[in-house]
Amino acid sequence: MAWKTINRNEPVIAENAPPLLSEAVREKIRSFFSRYPVRRAALLPALRIAQEALGHLNWQAQKEIADLLEIPAPQVFDVVSFYSHFWPDGRGRKLIVLCRSLACDVMGGDAVAEAIRTHLGIGDRGTTPDGRYSFMLEECLGACEHAPCMLINERLYRCVRPEDVPRILADPDNDKVDFPRSDLYDAPQGSDGATGRRSDEGQAGGVRGVGEAS
Repeated sequence: MAWKTINRNEPVIAENAPPLLSEAVREKIRSFFSRYPVRRAALLPALRIAQEALGHLNWQAQKEIADLLEIPAPQVFDVVSFYSHFWPDGRGRKLIVLCRSLACDVMGGDAVAEAIRTHLGIGDRGTTPDGRYSFMLEECLGACEHAPCMLINERLYRCVRPEDVPRILADPDNDKVDFPRSDLYDAPQGSDGATGRRSDEGQAGGVRGVGEAS
């Protein structure tokens, strides 16, 4: 078996490439510095902020984050390659995360996974050609009593059945939630400054599952 060698000290960045991180993104990352004793401790929120802005964390983004935090670029690469929710390559606008814990597996999670793969034509950690969806499996989503469960971005679906998959994925609002995000990452704001909310299906972690009785 041959192992692929990665040179962590020489990120591949196009010569004279313009910055990827906007000043607004950099300022948002800097706002975390005062919360920690050292800048390096702000690495995880910095990566999440950058990925939300760019959709991915390629070599150049990682290098710019390293420079901003004043740490070696290989340290950023180590963290990105460790956590499954960071994507060094392009990620779809909507990320489907399906639980593969024992509870979800027993309740038919494999069949749901196959329905997603078939419907979208992609495998685990794949992205559709139009960039709309990416798909990944996760060890546990912490909702075992509602197995099989999955997330589309931050929206939880409970008791999902294979036959529900086409309808869920056809809904243009299938990733919308009606609760404010943590103010760590800024709740959406309306024109009057009020927190944006939707009035449809439920609360955080309590969005009515498509396979659950009302």
